[in-house]
Amino acid sequence: MKKQHIILIIILVSIEGFSQDVNVFFSKADTFFRTYVDEGKVAYSDIYNNQSGLNELMKLAEAISVSKEDAEVYQAFWINAYNLSVIKGIIFNYPTNSPLDNAGFFDKTTYRLAGKNITLNDIEHKLLRAQFNDARFHFVLVCGAVGCPPLINKAYLPNTLDVQLETQTKKAINGSFLKVNTKKKRVEASQIMEWYKADFTMNGTTEIDFINKYRAEKLEGKYKLGYFQYDWRINTQ
Repeated sequence: MKKQHIILIIILVSIEGFSQDVNVFFSKADTFFRTYVDEGKVAYSDIYNNQSGLNELMKLAEAISVSKEDAEVYQAFWINAYNLSVIKGIIFNYPTNSPLDNAGFFDKTTYRLAGKNITLNDIEHKLLRAQFNDARFHFVLVCGAVGCPPLINKAYLPNTLDVQLETQTKKAINGSFLKVNTKKKRVEASQIMEWYKADFTMNGTTEIDFINKYRAEKLEGKYKLGYFQYDWRINTQ
């Protein structure tokens, strides 16, 4: 067999192996979220008592390789990996009342994912926010607290990712992410919008512009924007 043919076979086998691994990860992640998540709340007690499914997913995620050039696969993988790692961190410290009760939960504790030893903050700020200018990440990365946007009971998948990002952003903006007083022309937003103001004001837009892009009932006229306190209690069932 010619050398070129051998190289081509190796490349094709490698690509097929990667495809199988990442698809298995997405499939098993989807099953996991459907089993343990309901209306944004996580059955931590059930997961704690049977950790095999979560541990299998985390083990699968160790060896997966993703590239930001394949943006949908890359983003979907890291969003799911983030949400699973949050759950893993809470289970490691279970029982706990809040992720903040555990020192280094976001910036010190590392997880072995896609060949990297990485923190939750690294995933959010370095691998996603720094690579893609998309404020919608804030509505799908779930930090394990009540104040976070709700965790959905399915995996984020490459072929449905944009629709899922749009859907979760619209749900948040038309839901508990905002408190609107139309009479006083005042809107209070989750502190997420305060902490990440730059993400919501890209390209010369304002926070109100971002809100109106996704809100069914537009904020007409001059609204004053404030922020309400974040609820760091654990998002348990």
